[in-house]
Formats: sequence, structure tokens, C-alpha cells
Amino acid sequence: MHIKEEAIANLRQFDIGNKFDLPALPKASVLIPLFVRNGELYTLMTLRSKELRTSAGEVCFPGGKRDPSDRDDVYTALREAQEEIGLPPDAVHVVCRLFPIINKSGLLVTPVVGFIGESFCPSPNPAEVSAVFTVPLDFFTSEKDHYAAHGAAGIMGPLHSFYFADPDSGTQYHIWGLTAMLAIMVAVLSLRKTPEFSVGFDSEDPSSFFQQVLQRRISKL
Repeated sequence: MHIKEEAIANLRQFDIGNKFDLPALPKASVLIPLFVRNGELYTLMTLRSKELRTSAGEVCFPGGKRDPSDRDDVYTALREAQEEIGLPPDAVHVVCRLFPIINKSGLLVTPVVGFIGESFCPSPNPAEVSAVFTVPLDFFTSEKDHYAAHGAAGIMGPLHSFYFADPDSGTQYHIWGLTAMLAIMVAVLSLRKTPEFSVGFDSEDPSSFFQQVLQRRISKL
């Protein structure tokens, strides 16, 4: 099976669909765009503008808050990706929605995973995005550039952190927190590869872990 088809089959096993009764919290979505280059899976990430009010200058996936007019989580993720990096919604093959996670602002963030074409050329909106770069997905399973901290911030287990040197620009990006956790989760599920470090969740049943995390976070809100 081709690596793309294999990844799609793997990820769809974890699509949450309507299987869970989720809390009525303010919602947001992120799009985790995957593509194949030279037989290897990559993901596309952004660096938020330093002018933004929240998470300024941080690495993240395209995404944002759900608008009242948005039909669903997928619509939110695709709309935000178009606004931020010029990715047309019809250029995304949506694969699945993964279990949502509450971020540091109290938003219920749903990860939407989709495939895009390798030839996609981003057009970043400078008001929101200062850089767009790509990372091999298996980077998020390697111990080499990975660091983990423990403590109050690590309610999801270790607080993961990566330093990625972009070979195209020479820029080093710090990928951490919720974004790092989502990248690890998608890498583990799509590649079916065990990371060289402890991730805290069961790759065979990640939804149970994230359900427990969600309940713990709700109890602290």
C-alpha cells in the first residue's frame, strides 16, 4: 500500500465522528495538513505573527476559534487555513477529526487531519502568520531534538518540546505544548510508529487518554 493510503487507513480508525458527548465549551479547530514528498510524510506548520494578542510568535497549525456561522469543526479548520495561508478548502482531502483537547485559553480544540498536494505554495496572511514551513512527520517520533518537562503545565503528561532546524531557510523553530502533542499524536497514529520517548497515551486507544485529560481539565475550569 502507498504511504498516503496507509496513513489515511490508519488515521480513519481514530476518527471521533459522533461517538463522544463533548462538553459545551467555546470551540476552535486546527488543520493538520499532511503531504507526501519523496515517499515520506510531511506536515505543514506556521509561525504566528508577533502582533497577535494570543500565542504571538509561537509555532502552531493553521486554525482558530469557531465562528457562529461555521457549520462544524471541519469547516472552521478549512476556513482558518484559507484565511491564514491561502489554502483553498477544496484542495484539502479531509481524513478525520481526532479527539479534542482544551488549550490554555479554555477552548475545546479539535484537530482536523487532511492531505494537501505537495505542490501547494502558501500565501501567508502577514497579519496572522510570519512564516510557513514543513517538517517530516517522523521527526516527532525521534528523541534527537526532543525535550520534555514535567510539572503543573504538563496536565497531559510530559510537556513536549522540539527544536527543528528548517533546511530551506536555516531558521530554528521551537515547537512545544499543545502543537507538539498534536504533531506527536498524528505521527504516531498515521505512521503506526512508537516514539523513542514516553508520550503518555496509548497509541492503540488514544481517545480514552484524551477523554480522561478532558475531564481533568473541566474539573479545574
